[in-house]
Amino acid sequence: MIQDIDLSSVQEVRQCLEEARSAQKQIEKMDQEQVDRIVRGMAEAAKKDARHLAAMAVEETGFGKADDKVTKNLFAANDIYESIKDMKTIGLIQRDDQDQLWEIAQPVGVIAGIVPSTNPTSTTIFKSLIAVKAGNAIVFNPHPSAAKCTYETAKLLQTAAEQAGAPKGLIGCVSEPTLDSAHELMTHKITNLILATGGSGMVKAAYSSGKPAYGVGPGNVPVYIHKSADSQAAVRRIIQSKTFDNGTICSSEQAIIVEKEIKRKVVSELKRQGAYFLDDHEKQRVAAVILDNGALNSKIVGKSPQTIAEIAGIIVPSDARVLIAEEEKVGTDFPFSVEKLSPILALYTVRDWQEGSERCTELLDLGGLGHTLGIHCEDKQVIENFCLDKKVSRIVVNSGTTFGGIGATTSIQPSLTLGCGSSGNNITSDNIGPQHLMNKKRLAFGIKEMNTGESTESLNQQSNRVENRTISREEVFDIVKSVLQELKI
Repeated sequence: MIQDIDLSSVQEVRQCLEEARSAQKQIEKMDQEQVDRIVRGMAEAAKKDARHLAAMAVEETGFGKADDKVTKNLFAANDIYESIKDMKTIGLIQRDDQDQLWEIAQPVGVIAGIVPSTNPTSTTIFKSLIAVKAGNAIVFNPHPSAAKCTYETAKLLQTAAEQAGAPKGLIGCVSEPTLDSAHELMTHKITNLILATGGSGMVKAAYSSGKPAYGVGPGNVPVYIHKSADSQAAVRRIIQSKTFDNGTICSSEQAIIVEKEIKRKVVSELKRQGAYFLDDHEKQRVAAVILDNGALNSKIVGKSPQTIAEIAGIIVPSDARVLIAEEEKVGTDFPFSVEKLSPILALYTVRDWQEGSERCTELLDLGGLGHTLGIHCEDKQVIENFCLDKKVSRIVVNSGTTFGGIGATTSIQPSLTLGCGSSGNNITSDNIGPQHLMNKKRLAFGIKEMNTGESTESLNQQSNRVENRTISREEVFDIVKSVLQELKI
C-alpha cells in the first residue's frame, strides 16, 4: 500500500503539536534555574555536534561550506547562548519597588518553527534555544530539501533537553515535511505563535495564517565605501562577509557602492583579495542564470564562484573568491541588482556620498526594505547624514554586514532571525530573542488617587443646603472651609 505523504505529514504535525502542548504545560511549572539547566544542556549538545550537523546540511542541501556552517552552529550554541543565559524569562522578571510595578513573564505556549534550507541546522539550534528559554515548546517544519539535517538537529536537542530534566515532546520536528504539513502547523489551534524564516512566500503564508507571527523579509543589502574609509580593511571585511558560507546569510552584501575618487584603489584591492571582475560577455552569461522566471535561481544559491561560472558556461580562475560585475542601473531587468544569496556582487560608481545615498535607497526599494545597510567610513558626520533616512532596521558601520547584522561583530543582540519592521512588512525591527516569545503581565499597585468629579459633586450638595435654609455666617465659613479641604486647595 502506497502511503500518502501529504496526509501522513499532516498527521505527524498533529501528533507533534499534541506532545508539544503537554510538554509546554510541564515546563511552564518549572522555575528559572530548571529551565536554564535545560537550555545549557541543549547548547552544550549543539556545540559538541556542530561539525556533524554542518556536514549533514551541506551534503543534503548542496548549499554553502561545511566549515562556515560549523561556525554558524557554534555561533548559535556559544554567542547566542551567552547572550541569553542570564536573561530572566520565568515568573517575576522585574520588580520596581519605587513605582510599585512588577513584570511577570508568561510563555506564549507552542511555537511553530519554519526553517530555511540555507541555514537549517543553525536556525534550528537558535530557535530551540530562545523558545525553551522563554518556557515554550517548539515544533519545526523543515524545508523539504533540508529535512534530514533539521530533523537530526531537533532530535539531538530534544535528547539533550530530556537529559537535563525536560519533558518529552518539548522540541518536535516533522520528518517528511510538505506544504500541507507547513500549513497545518501554522494554522492548527494548538499553535500559539509562528517563528518563520524562509522565502518570501513562506513568510507571507505565516502572516496570513491568522496566528501571531515573526517573519523576516529579503535582504538586498547595499554597502557604501566613502572616500574616508580604510579601503584595504573595507574590502577585506566585505569579501570575508560575502564569501562566508557562499553568501547564504540574508544580511550578506549584495552590491558595493564606491565613490569615483577612490574607485581605482578599491577595484585594485578587490582584485588583490580574490575578486574576479566579469567582462561584458561573462556578465551577460552570469546575469542569465541569476533569476529563473523572475525569482532567484536556486541552482546558484550557496554555490562557489566556480560552480556558478560552470552553470553560466564561462571559466573563472580556481582561486576566485567572488564574482563582481559593474552595473549602472537598478531593477528586475538588471539581475545583478537583486538579492543573490551567493558570492556575486554588483559594483556601482557614484560621485559623492549624496549620490551613493540615492543609489542605496534604490537598491533597498527594489528588495531590501527594512533589512540591513552597510557603510565603510571614518567621517562621523557623513555616517549620520547618510544613515538617518534609510528604511532599514540595522546599519553596520566598518564591519561585514553578514557578521554585523547577526550581532557577531557588533553590539546588536546576537540572533539568526532579523526583523525588518513595518518597512519590510514585519511586526518588529528587532533581532529576535527570548523576549519576543513571552507575554509580560504587569502587576501594578495603586500609588495615587484619581481626581474624579466627586469634589464637584460635594460642592453642589453643600450649595443646595445653603439655598434651602437660613444659616449663620459661621456655618457658611465652615462649609467653604470643608469644600476647600476636599479640593485640597
